[in-house]
Amino acid sequence: MRAAIFRGAFAIQVEQIPDAALLEPTDAVVQITHACICGTDLWPYRGQGPYQPGWQIGHEWMGIVQDIGSEVRTIKRGDRVIASYDFCDGTCEFCLQGLDSACVQGGLWGFGHEGGQAEAIRACFADATLVVVPPEVEGDEALLKAILPLTDVMAAGHHAAVSANVRAGGRVAVIGDGAVGLCATLAARRLGAEQIIVLGHQPQRLALARQFGATDIITSNGDEAVQQALEMTQGGAQAVLECVGAKETIQMAVTLSRPGGTVGFVGAPHGQEVPLGHMFSSNIGLRGGLAPARAYLPELLAEVLAGRLDPSSVLDRTVSLAEVAAGYAAMDQRQAIKVMVRP
Repeated sequence: MRAAIFRGAFAIQVEQIPDAALLEPTDAVVQITHACICGTDLWPYRGQGPYQPGWQIGHEWMGIVQDIGSEVRTIKRGDRVIASYDFCDGTCEFCLQGLDSACVQGGLWGFGHEGGQAEAIRACFADATLVVVPPEVEGDEALLKAILPLTDVMAAGHHAAVSANVRAGGRVAVIGDGAVGLCATLAARRLGAEQIIVLGHQPQRLALARQFGATDIITSNGDEAVQQALEMTQGGAQAVLECVGAKETIQMAVTLSRPGGTVGFVGAPHGQEVPLGHMFSSNIGLRGGLAPARAYLPELLAEVLAGRLDPSSVLDRTVSLAEVAAGYAAMDQRQAIKVMVRP
């Protein structure tokens, strides 16, 4: 079968690898029909981080079950399934608490495991990891496209909003106009925020933020952006959703917080320095991290199927698996927000 393989900085190649096959009785083999390139994938693509040449890549996917192990009970051949970016056993202390991202036997697709930018995948812990999508979605490409972001970016945006305690009628600031920031905007609107300020710089993305529920947009930088947001919120946002992960953005998030407010951070951290002094004096909370996407999947899937949630617009370019390298280049050069891959 074909799969995307990381070969080094700016080198993603589609290669023939052994077919996906059952290795454990709890496995399933899934033919992948839809996958994505994630902003997180751009870190190894740019040569940053510990990704090793030869590893498969891709952690956002869904598809059709082709085979199941002898101990799989809730999944059957022919089911359409969606997986979160992480796999989990469903039985450990943390899975039982709804924190699958900390599963003691879990991990991320790719990163030395099977990758989702491929023709098929071995899904370990199939009963715990996979969620069955109702068969009536078949043939409805618009609906399938709306479901696909639940694998990661919509779950991450939702996690930021939940972690920051977004409430109906509240004031929210979203830092970042990438796919996660846009989904965080959508999540804040879904949770009833009255004012949603998005801080970003890309016109196309900010236009989409407006469609997703942003009431205000800030395109300035640094202290000027902070001052604008403080004025708009009359002293700070009750919830700040940090969706970038840079040192400057976490500091900005804390500065934008209203005393007693909370920062929900989901941006993968790079060079973080947390301003504890300001947080201490203003009683500002900091919560979030790697989203427990599998725990959120049933709720978010039900919302999409009911027509109350549609993050599909973040997927603004589609490539075939053979063209996946071009998809990486488009995202790296900010020519696309998020790329869908159709094997």
